[in-house]
Formats: sequence, structure tokens, C-alpha cells
Amino acid sequence: MSEISALQIEVSSAALLARLELYKQEGFDFLVDLTAVDYPQRESRFEAIYRLRRLTDNAEVVVKVASSGEAPLPSATGLFSGANWLERELYDMFGLTFAGHPDMKRILLPDGWVGHPLRREYGLTQMDNAWVQANLGIESGQ
Repeated sequence: MSEISALQIEVSSAALLARLELYKQEGFDFLVDLTAVDYPQRESRFEAIYRLRRLTDNAEVVVKVASSGEAPLPSATGLFSGANWLERELYDMFGLTFAGHPDMKRILLPDGWVGHPLRREYGLTQMDNAWVQANLGIESGQ
């Protein structure tokens, strides 16, 4: 089993799709993961992280793009079909949106849920108590 060599780069949201397409043309055609990190102290508080793999030699590239969370990032679904659910997960958990996404809606939490649990201001034991009471008829226990 060979080791994974990884290159990490940071790009602007305007350059994101062009860079992802370039890497795909270079054989990085497997989107391993798309995730995000919330840095509330930064001006652009979110960082979306794309992990691409080239299976022929197990090489990996990590593409990072900063986002304020206000403006949508471009959707990568046109390049990687697997980005569909991953982008929906980032919307659901962080509140990030993706311009051009075919179905930008929650994927893990119910439609009526208020908030985005992986944002730093969302407390560890916080949940949408109103949704739990209205839909489950119980106190959340938090």
C-alpha cells in the first residue's frame, strides 16, 4: 500500500471551479470529501475544504476556499456528482450555500429546523427546542 502524498492550496471562490476543473483534468477525478471549518474570529469565518484523489498513484490535493458565509460558493456538482450531498450537508450543518446547486435544501435535519449545529455559536447542548416540542411532543432534555 502506497502512502498518500497531498498538496494543499488556497483559492478564491471566484477561482474555485476553474481550479477544481484543472485538477480533474489532471486525473484528480474522485472527490473524497468536502467539509468546512468555522473560524468566528476571522473576517471570512468559514473555510470549505475539498479533498480530491487521483486513484492511479494515490496522490491527493486539498483545495481550501474562504467564505464569509454570506455569499454563496460556486457549486461543484457539475464537476463531481458526489458534491451534491456534501454541499447540502454543509448547508445543513454550517449554513453555507452553493450557487448553481440543483437542490439546495437540508439533508440531515428536518426542514423546519432552526440554526446550523456546526457553527461555533451553536452551543454543544443547544438544539431547536421548539421543533422537538412541536414534532416529538417532549422536552429536549438539554
